Amino acid sequence: MQLSRPFLLGSALLLAAAAAVSTVPSSFAAERKIRVTTTTSMVTDLVQQVGGDRVEVSGLMGAGVDPHLYKATAADVSKLQQAEVIFYNGLVLEGKMTDIFTKLARLKKFVYPLTEGVPEKKLLEPPEFEGHFDPHVWFDVELWALCAQTVVKGLSEFAPKDKAHFELCGKAVATKLRTLHDWSVKKAAELPKERRILVTSHDAYNYFGRAYGFQVVGLQGVSTVTEAGLADMAKLVDFIKQKRVKAIFVESSVSPATLQRIAKDAGVKVGGELFSDAMGTPGQMENGYDLGTYEGMIKHNLTTIVGALK
Repeated sequence: MQLSRPFLLGSALLLAAAAAVSTVPSSFAAERKIRVTTTTSMVTDLVQQVGGDRVEVSGLMGAGVDPHLYKATAADVSKLQQAEVIFYNGLVLEGKMTDIFTKLARLKKFVYPLTEGVPEKKLLEPPEFEGHFDPHVWFDVELWALCAQTVVKGLSEFAPKDKAHFELCGKAVATKLRTLHDWSVKKAAELPKERRILVTSHDAYNYFGRAYGFQVVGLQGVSTVTEAGLADMAKLVDFIKQKRVKAIFVESSVSPATLQRIAKDAGVKVGGELFSDAMGTPGQMENGYDLGTYEGMIKHNLTTIVGALK
């Protein structure tokens, strides 16, 4: 991967700054908020849920941003320099930023991939993503609850005196996520098993499929870096016709053009827009849900899928 000179210079500045602030004073004032930098909007939401009023969270990626393709900007370098704790998804989701996080961790900065909290036996490794695990763990709400414990760990290691507080918040978040998981199971059950076929732009929903009983078919592989060829498109059209799929779905962070063409060729409707690698804008309401929250995103997706496939 070729990196621009400004990017390399920015990374050098970041690493130099990290070396200077890699230690934390023994007495951390609870009244001062911890400066946290996060990557995707899902990670940002989870850290805010666990950290509450004791963290000041700055997310690098907003609504509609594809983390597979995202490159760090000069502003991102500045945020990472100033951060006291950094959380990212991991499993190569933020592929073009992985080296930065690895180098920061080696300098003893407080850097945590949320997915380290998920046991390897629970991770998926699709053939088309050979050598890497599927990073889209947030679509299994139970696995995302495990990721919340990584947030508790990271904040507690930075501010040990507040450990009890973060553990209490972590338990509250886990309870809330268990309720969301139960809701998701019941919502999915509104569809007969034979109709639970989810066709989308790329394979972001493998964990979702396993957790809630859907056969998931993505035009592209787990990453959006590669583009689908004509043969892949023709194969998907044939699959849709053969299985008599009623609707297929575009994604907010992936161009809808190819899926729209496939829908036309297969004679099916586009059932709606799903959120995959990014949530919506906070306060953006649809189906009665705030698409800028993790819970709202999950409920919107399932409501849209079930409604279109019924």
